[in-house]
Amino acid sequence: MKFGKRLKQQIQESLPEWRDKYLSYKELKKLVRLISEAPTLLNGSLEYGKTEAEFICLLNNEIDKFNGFFMEKEEDFIIRHLEVQQRIKRVVDLWGPNGREPSKADYKEEMGKIRKAIVDFHGEMVLLVNYSNINYTGLAKILKKYDKRTGGLLRLPFIQKVLEQPFFTTDLISKLVKECECIIDAVFPAEEEAERAKEAKEAITVAGEGIFRNTVAALLTMQEIRKGSSTQSPFSLPPLNLPDSDLIQSIQLNATVPIV
Repeated sequence: MKFGKRLKQQIQESLPEWRDKYLSYKELKKLVRLISEAPTLLNGSLEYGKTEAEFICLLNNEIDKFNGFFMEKEEDFIIRHLEVQQRIKRVVDLWGPNGREPSKADYKEEMGKIRKAIVDFHGEMVLLVNYSNINYTGLAKILKKYDKRTGGLLRLPFIQKVLEQPFFTTDLISKLVKECECIIDAVFPAEEEAERAKEAKEAITVAGEGIFRNTVAALLTMQEIRKGSSTQSPFSLPPLNLPDSDLIQSIQLNATVPIV
């Protein structure tokens, strides 16, 4: 499957409110075609320069779009991560075995709600890491297409710029993902692992637009991209810096993403 179709599929399988935040790959591809089809003698013409300027302007606007969305979500995740910890502490202090008003029923009910919230939260963070990766992949591909069809040399300097952008830096989100998994391991008893595995399996197969289903779709898309070619280049992404988890291990995301 070509990248454009794969990106379209990824967008369709993403969260509804995320769908207009992805790379405008089709529009960029159209501009590359217009630039490459311009007669050689007209390469210095006003029309040629206008189209090329439009292409570069759109690339810069896309980066601004990625950064704005990524930083907004990152800030939201930091706040939600703290809120989850505070919520757990309140439940433990109130209804836990050593709480002010011990109640096994209330404790179990509320912790069940928290566990579901953590799973959703974890899924959204994994989606954001994949958002970063797939948009970078798209930029690298469209820039390669531009250089190849126009004889330009835009790819290297532009990718160097991209590598310094907030949306490309996923270390903090990956750290929050790991901490989220540590909370699950610490708060929920080992005997609940089988139940959690069952819930995960049901979440993967259920119809609809649940966070877990969207997360699996995103990871599978990245896996398919990695199967595109065994050829690597300086523009290939390093292995995803995601913590180990049952979901991620089951999909086996270990290779680098080829940009060929």
